[in-house]
Amino acid sequence: MIRNAALKLKKQGLFLKLFLVTLISIVTVSLITLAITISMSEKLFFQTFSITNSKLLNQMKTNLESYNYTVATGAAMIAQNASIRNYLSGQETDAVSLATETYHMTEGMKAIRSNFSAYDVGIMIIGVNGRSYSTDAYYWSTFAEEMKNHTVMKATNEQSAQILYQLYPAGDNKGIAKEQVLVASKALFDQQTSSFYGTLYVAIRDRNFRSFYANFTSEGNDVLLINKNGLIVSSNRSERIGLMDKPLYTEVAAQQLGEEDEGSAYVMGNERIVFSEYLPEFDFYLVNLIDKKAVTGQMVNAEAVTLTIMVIVAISLIIVFLITRKMTKSLRVLVKQMSHIPTSGFDNHIDIATSSYEVKELGNAFNYMLDALHDYVDRLLETQKQVRNAELAALQMQINPHFLYNTLASIKFLVLQGNKEKAAGTINALISLLQNTVSDVESTIPVCQELETMKHYVYINHVRYSEKIRVNYFVEPDSLDYHIPKLILQPFIENAFFHGFNIKEQGSILIMIAVQEDQLVCEVVDNGDGMDIEQKQLKVEQIRTPKRKRQFFSGIGIRNVDDRIKLMYGENYGINITSKRGEGTKIKINIPLINK
Repeated sequence: MIRNAALKLKKQGLFLKLFLVTLISIVTVSLITLAITISMSEKLFFQTFSITNSKLLNQMKTNLESYNYTVATGAAMIAQNASIRNYLSGQETDAVSLATETYHMTEGMKAIRSNFSAYDVGIMIIGVNGRSYSTDAYYWSTFAEEMKNHTVMKATNEQSAQILYQLYPAGDNKGIAKEQVLVASKALFDQQTSSFYGTLYVAIRDRNFRSFYANFTSEGNDVLLINKNGLIVSSNRSERIGLMDKPLYTEVAAQQLGEEDEGSAYVMGNERIVFSEYLPEFDFYLVNLIDKKAVTGQMVNAEAVTLTIMVIVAISLIIVFLITRKMTKSLRVLVKQMSHIPTSGFDNHIDIATSSYEVKELGNAFNYMLDALHDYVDRLLETQKQVRNAELAALQMQINPHFLYNTLASIKFLVLQGNKEKAAGTINALISLLQNTVSDVESTIPVCQELETMKHYVYINHVRYSEKIRVNYFVEPDSLDYHIPKLILQPFIENAFFHGFNIKEQGSILIMIAVQEDQLVCEVVDNGDGMDIEQKQLKVEQIRTPKRKRQFFSGIGIRNVDDRIKLMYGENYGINITSKRGEGTKIKINIPLINK
């Protein structure tokens, strides 16, 4: 295998060898340099990033603590408000007393709501007496009855001495706002009797809560809050909220205990740098996740590096090219020009004006061979064309003696019957046919003249065989002056007369000539016996010349007409035949528009 590879490399040009060696060397050095640079940049970046990230975490922590302070202040204001306490613990049933309590409670809640004016939240209070009040039922569309047996209520009762932050899942909402909600809850106690009389709930939607840290996130730089159960309660990426991530919690908890330093960890399938801060007021961990791949991609400008490498490679290639150009140019040009000969023809001579002596000698010999081969092919094609023309001319000149004999016999019979006028017409028709057989095979005549000749031929057949087979002509006036080869329609009309109506005793033949786009289309259609063929279109090569020729006018057959058209006008023109048993046959002839 190594020997074969070495042999193939040896056969390549000098320029290709230098190109490959230079390209591999430059790319290898560039990649090694790039890898070292990226590695050093990553180390420096992560060293400085950890310092900056600590400041950002402190800023996020400050925002969250500010919100917690507002919630704590609101809880204290509610605990000190006697009207709210009476509303949640009282048992008055009198309508006037109840209305009075409700009014005072509402006024007190307005004051408390103003304490949260900086935040878009919903506040709900639920008393032990079953009464409840919500500042904005639309914001958090849950009900007091739902909260009594909810896990949020149970957890609040278990830790009644502190403000408890819990995730209220989106699936629990019954109203319009189908999204995650973070609920701060606090059990309310009478300061004098220490008796429990209600619960405060402060709900904030995750999209609003996210604003405390969203300004510090970017692509590849995510922030989330996770509780001690490993549940993600908030994140700048909403699809993560509500997911359990025990490995991440274990990593964060170990950092806070000092067992591990900030470092890399695999989170949700990606390698990330983890920074964390414990929030005792929330009992959450504030976690900052840095995607190493994304950050590295932003740090290194791939387009600039690629462009630099391409420039270096291009400059090197130019230098190599300048050095080897004089050594290989003439030979490469010669090989390139020689490879184009099969597609460009014999006239593509090799230019050797600026070549070296050896290449000039080789090019002269090749050009001489091209000229000799070109002359030989031209003479061969001309000879074949002359032979084919001679064959077609001979066929055209062959007037079938049986046709003449039968036609003259028909004229004699007409004379004996005294039908001199019809006999004279038959003689004139025969003379016209004979005149068109003595001209050059390549000569053409106008359509109008060809139609007159065909009418004479049809007239003779009607005299000989009666008029059971009718012939109709549909010709566009615009096509009458275009030229077509002589006797191009006669073989098809003759074939229809003698072979199209062997079963049917009578029928019709239509001759249609029209201009379609840039071609002259002639059609001969009969409703005779037709033929069984598998193809939709019968090729000319499939038509066999009938064995009985004694009734034919000349030796020109369908295949001869097709060859004649292709010889005169090219392979794009010729004959198409379609036929169906019992329905008839259609002949379509395509030739170019020629107006002499």
